[in-house]
Amino acid sequence: MDGSGGGKATGADLTITIALPNGVRLSAEDVALLEAIRRVRSITGAAKALGISYRKAWLMVDALARGFESPAVTTHPGRREGGSELTPFGERLIALYRSVERRSRSAAGAALGELVAGLDWSFRVEGADADLTARAATDEA
Repeated sequence: MDGSGGGKATGADLTITIALPNGVRLSAEDVALLEAIRRVRSITGAAKALGISYRKAWLMVDALARGFESPAVTTHPGRREGGSELTPFGERLIALYRSVERRSRSAAGAALGELVAGLDWSFRVEGADADLTARAATDEA
């Protein structure tokens, strides 16, 4: 995945946060953390890889554990080869999020292109990245 969101043609990015009926939010940052835990098998290592604090990473994992009936991550304190791993449910969360993300990007391409076409390029938000970020939250359909 190239991370371009709306596609290279638009230059826009679409970041998905899924807001679920019980108040749980599943964001790109949550999924990136789960993917990092899968890679390094450690919450500490995943936090370092993403440049976030261990506390923030742990709170994110805890929020997912509290919000769903099944945990996304299991921990094994003291294990030498990594103390954390994704559960089958954690793997499924990643797959479902990535599916929603792909479908949303595909469906939003033309609209994002139209938004970009209407930009006033002389205006710049102070401190903004070079890329335009469109944020979308899904709710009950």
